Amino acid sequence: MPGNSESILPPLEWLTEQHSPVPAAINDWLMELGSMTQRFEKHCRCVRVEPQREGFVSREELGEEAEHLPDSPRYWLREIVLLGDDRPWLLGRTVIPLETLTGPDQALVDLGTVPLGRYLFSSDALTRDYILVGRQDRLWARRSRLRLAGKPLLLTELFLPDAPLYEADGSELA
Repeated sequence: MPGNSESILPPLEWLTEQHSPVPAAINDWLMELGSMTQRFEKHCRCVRVEPQREGFVSREELGEEAEHLPDSPRYWLREIVLLGDDRPWLLGRTVIPLETLTGPDQALVDLGTVPLGRYLFSSDALTRDYILVGRQDRLWARRSRLRLAGKPLLLTELFLPDAPLYEADGSELA
């Protein structure tokens, strides 16, 4: 199967109007417009990132993600595990067209263990086009297309069982 076959993210189901509404406490997390990293930091002593995969990929390797981004000769792909106090809270996948990686935003390929939110939300030129809500069994996910100075990138996040958003509505999964 072309696309995300090597991704750390499992296949996700993106919700439509026909799905049951998202519980309010969960929705509050999923619709977070600010930095998810900063929100997580309110629930632990230490947030850290473990990079799992980084490198350039072709459009064909993106699968359905390609429909959310402009055509580009290459895309920077970064997959991470975000941990709160050494517990895995989130799987993240960022896809960035080559054209977005210009000027100071070339730094996006060198984030290493720095959370993406630390970089993105330090910019006054950040906007968000949309947030899509998804699921993988009992786990919640979201996808955002963000723009840095008008240039797009796609961020997909899967909230793992220990993530604090499950405590928010009393539906702890751990």
